[in-house]
Amino acid sequence: MKIYDLRTEYRKNPVGLDTLVPRFSWKMRTDEKNTVQNLYRIEVSTGEQSVWDTGIRESSESVLVPYEGQPLKDEALYQVKVTVWDNYGRADSVAASFETGVFDPSDFQAQMITHDFPKEETACPVFYKKVTLKENVKKARLYATAEGVYEFEINGVKAGKDRMTPGWTSYHNRLQYQVYDVTELLKNGENLLEMTVGNGWYKGILGFLCTPDVYGDKVGAFAELHIVYEDGRCETIITDESWCVRTGEIRYSEIYMGETIDTDAPEIKEGTVTVMEFDKHILTAQENEPVRITERIPAKEMITTPKGEKLADFGQNITGLAEIRIKGRKGQKITVRHAETLDNDGNFYPDTLRQAKSIDTYICNGEEQVFLPHFTFHGFRYICVEGIEDMKPEMFTACAMHSDMEQTGSFITSNRKVNQLQSNISWGMRDNFLDIPTDCPQRDERLGWMGDAQVFSWTAAYNRCTALFFSKWMRDISAESSLEKGVPHVVPDILGQYSSSAWSDAAVIIPWVVYQTYGDKRILEENWKCMHEWVDYITDHCEENGLWMTGFQYGDWLALDKEESADRTGATDKYMIANAYYLYVTDLVRQTAEVLGFENDAQKYAGLYEKTLAAFRKEYYTETGRIVSETQTGCILSLYFSLAKEKDRERILHTLLTNIGNHKNHLATGFVGTPYICHTLSENGAHDMASTLFMREDYPSWLYAVNMGATTVWERWDSVRPDGTFDESGMNSLNHYAYGSVGDWMYRKIAGINQLEPGYKKTLIKPMFVKGIEEAEGAFESPYGKIVSGYSCKNGKVHIHAEIPANTTAVIILPEKEEKLEVGSGVYDYEYDTETSLKAERFSMDSTLAEIVAQPLAVQMFDQFAPGMLDGPMVQMAMQMTLAEMLGAAPDARPMFEAVVAALNEKDQQDEEK
Repeated sequence: MKIYDLRTEYRKNPVGLDTLVPRFSWKMRTDEKNTVQNLYRIEVSTGEQSVWDTGIRESSESVLVPYEGQPLKDEALYQVKVTVWDNYGRADSVAASFETGVFDPSDFQAQMITHDFPKEETACPVFYKKVTLKENVKKARLYATAEGVYEFEINGVKAGKDRMTPGWTSYHNRLQYQVYDVTELLKNGENLLEMTVGNGWYKGILGFLCTPDVYGDKVGAFAELHIVYEDGRCETIITDESWCVRTGEIRYSEIYMGETIDTDAPEIKEGTVTVMEFDKHILTAQENEPVRITERIPAKEMITTPKGEKLADFGQNITGLAEIRIKGRKGQKITVRHAETLDNDGNFYPDTLRQAKSIDTYICNGEEQVFLPHFTFHGFRYICVEGIEDMKPEMFTACAMHSDMEQTGSFITSNRKVNQLQSNISWGMRDNFLDIPTDCPQRDERLGWMGDAQVFSWTAAYNRCTALFFSKWMRDISAESSLEKGVPHVVPDILGQYSSSAWSDAAVIIPWVVYQTYGDKRILEENWKCMHEWVDYITDHCEENGLWMTGFQYGDWLALDKEESADRTGATDKYMIANAYYLYVTDLVRQTAEVLGFENDAQKYAGLYEKTLAAFRKEYYTETGRIVSETQTGCILSLYFSLAKEKDRERILHTLLTNIGNHKNHLATGFVGTPYICHTLSENGAHDMASTLFMREDYPSWLYAVNMGATTVWERWDSVRPDGTFDESGMNSLNHYAYGSVGDWMYRKIAGINQLEPGYKKTLIKPMFVKGIEEAEGAFESPYGKIVSGYSCKNGKVHIHAEIPANTTAVIILPEKEEKLEVGSGVYDYEYDTETSLKAERFSMDSTLAEIVAQPLAVQMFDQFAPGMLDGPMVQMAMQMTLAEMLGAAPDARPMFEAVVAALNEKDQQDEEK
């Protein structure tokens, strides 16, 4: 038995922690089945002094165990040792450390400083100070932040690898600072401190209208350098009026527009530093993983387009920067434009960027140089380069950049296209989780749209550890929400728009997802006020019938069952969606109250739920179970949120299947219905239809985009049309993760990994077969360790493989078996015979009648089942219809069609075996 991966607040040996009550987590690894933790002991010390010793505790708790020792001190190094005894009497220990920062931000002595350059000056200010150190440094910590985005250099070397710091928060309420260990950067003697500040999100251009100065009209710098010398003496260097300011090589920098860097003797202007009014109480230490360059992708191909443009293709749509290595001529100008795709003729196509120019410009100094922007990012696969005559692939590298969240999930199958879809989902998350969950990374938007993040939150939490990321974002949501105004559509809120269902509901759903995934009750505690006040806000705005029937609603955004020219909200009644979500979040708030021990609140919201559900059923269902909106999404919400009466569920499922059939076995859902459509079908006895929708390859479907060459998930089902042309509505991102929410179904239903208890303390392993996927496996690094689940179904054999981490249990339900297997930790393999074949079949209900009757066996069977059917004059008109389409007019023909399809596929397989 081995104890490993000891963490403090999800982090390994963190520095600068400002959490007064940090929590500790660890994992167990063993080859012995049914291993659980019986006892643990946590010892925390600083130097020779013990500050907490739990003694030996009888408990299986090993995730987010809160510190209960002496009050932690500022800027102190603490050693942590955890010892664990298992149920077999074995023991092991693991050690780690954490270093605190500054707990009370009012203790900072630094001042927020700014410059006096005129408004028309676009160069980034460089604040600088020369300091002389007369002794050797033992320890140095830099605390830095900005009103803008910054980089801090000491003697020409950047502190840390983080980018776009301090990140984007609700700046007037909260401002993060970063803590860097800069001991090795300082020297005995003169040192140059430089802090360059770009406009970033604080002062830069933002939003659809490209509005500048959203938070302020001048950038500011705030830094404090804490030095401990070898003799124990301490010194603090702060930003104040003693600093100087000048312009530098960065002549222009905007997130949307790009950056200009002039290394050929740019004009340097000196300015005067002044102190800005600043409330230090809004400061908080870095809360989530910082943005970093996480992958470097070399250029795959150099292209000259029909228009003569010179491009580099990186083969993957990313968010980040293009690095250029060159020895240019002195004064040589290089211009780099960015785009996600090429047009139908193979030319550079930047139109999806709208007003975002995304142009980086460099002026060479005649030496070997590496150019990389500092304070911008782009969404691109291709760059168009002007100013370099002899372009070679080795000159260009795409640097993928996002919040550096740990990868926790993987999913792989025997189907290449499904694997590409998983890659697209993963990249879409990486590209859009850049300090906040953005809707897209390329155009003049890149905002924290709540609805997109809400529908994708489960999928996100499987692929990467989102606990810190979402905890940070939720603090901004709470800061910008209130009982009076509701919850914004976008956070940080730069639009000033509030309260739409499915969007604002993220304020309740995301904390619940984090709690369920990581067992983290603190996010519920921190956001309890915001969560219940959102439900209270809706309640306060309900009509006399107890339902929310007013205000703006996005509805089933971009659904295909309504003409888009109307309002893009889909055909499902918008207030039905609003009240379905009202019920959903009311129930989550009830459950949250139960988790937090708020009994009176739990009873209050349970009563509100029952009262609202009765009103909902009265408003939206007839006595016989018809829905006001018999759309796919209307049926999905009725079933998935358990809103319909039990007696009506079968009818509503039939309505859903009929609707799908009327759409030629295709989905027609938008942002609201899509995350749940496959779940709803699989959980209500129609898993085969869920599989059919998932495996479709024509428009609209997930694999349609794969077939069109997508490397990320699109905003629209038809962002690129079959003929290669583009949607030209002005809203067409090729990197938009909302429809990637199907990933949650892939991991839960195909791989079969589901949490039964928060944090995956107990797991359900239930893989479900999908025609066309003979093998599939998912792996998820849970708070307790790696969970693996997968199947192989071929050659008449089923093989199920499952791995359950120590200190947890699981329920395993094998495909085509009835019993539930209760197991402890360990590796489990099951193999048994089956008559099921998951090979993709040549014939299906989506085959046209012409394709079917081209087979003599089909003609023979039709003549047997329905003599004369193929002789009628109307048959020729139906030849290009699919069997599924024909069922719309002749539903009683289903058994015959299914028998013919089965017989043709059986014959096809027999012919193949011969």
